[in-house]
Formats: sequence, C-alpha cells, structure tokens
Amino acid sequence: MLLSKTCEYAIRAMIYIAQQSNKGDRVGIKEIAAGIESPEYFIAKILQDLRRKGFVQSAKGPNGGFYMDDEHRNISLADIVREIDGEQLFKGCGLGLKECSSQHPCPIHHQFSSIRSEIRHMLEESVVSMFVDSLDLNLTFLKK
Repeated sequence: MLLSKTCEYAIRAMIYIAQQSNKGDRVGIKEIAAGIESPEYFIAKILQDLRRKGFVQSAKGPNGGFYMDDEHRNISLADIVREIDGEQLFKGCGLGLKECSSQHPCPIHHQFSSIRSEIRHMLEESVVSMFVDSLDLNLTFLKK
C-alpha cells in the first residue's frame, strides 16, 4: 500500500464531493461516508482537516454540507497526498530505509526510483475534476 488509509479516504471523498458539486449539490458526512464506504467518524475527521486546509468548503444549515468550487476541483492528487501523507511517497525509500540514496542505494533503489517518478507524474497530472465524468458514466467507481 503506497498511500495511508487517511489519504485514500481523502482522495475518494474529494472526488465524490467534486462529483456532487458538479451537479450543484452539497453533501453531508453520512452521504459521503456511504458514497465512498468509509466509517463516518473517520471521514468526518478527515473532512474537517481538509476544510481547515482549504481543500473543500462547507456550509451550515438546512442546505448545508461539503462542496467544492471550480478552483478547488482542479487540485492535483499530488497536492492531496502531500498534505495528508507528506513527501514520503515522492522521496522515500521503497523499503523504508532512512539512509537510502543514489550513492548508498537499498536493493530496490534504482527500480523503485523510476516507479516513484511515474507515480509522481501521474498524481501531479491528475486533478480531482478529471474523475467526475467517468463516475457519472459509471465507467469507474468509488465503492468496493
């Protein structure tokens, strides 16, 4: 597993919120948790953090809930990963060693380095809004 469970849920929640926001809807914790098959308490904590950091917006009241404006729907998945998991995925050793480098490589350093570069590129180029159409067309899914 390359991403933490928190990061996986954060990305899934943001894509789900972007999909609903695209339709003009705001969504509550219960709906988001059901939509991405996440425990409510866990996703509530993640969304509070994402809102505080400006990744999603929320409104209170009868028509309240979480939503994303156009600008925030264009956040890259790499930005989300950095915010939740830090730089480990982009800079860390594939075996978790602290001293791994080109000058002092672990057994998988060179192979993992190219894979890590491809993952970074994919995450940098992928923005949240890219996934909404394929969800709407049922070509992809967010639930197990």
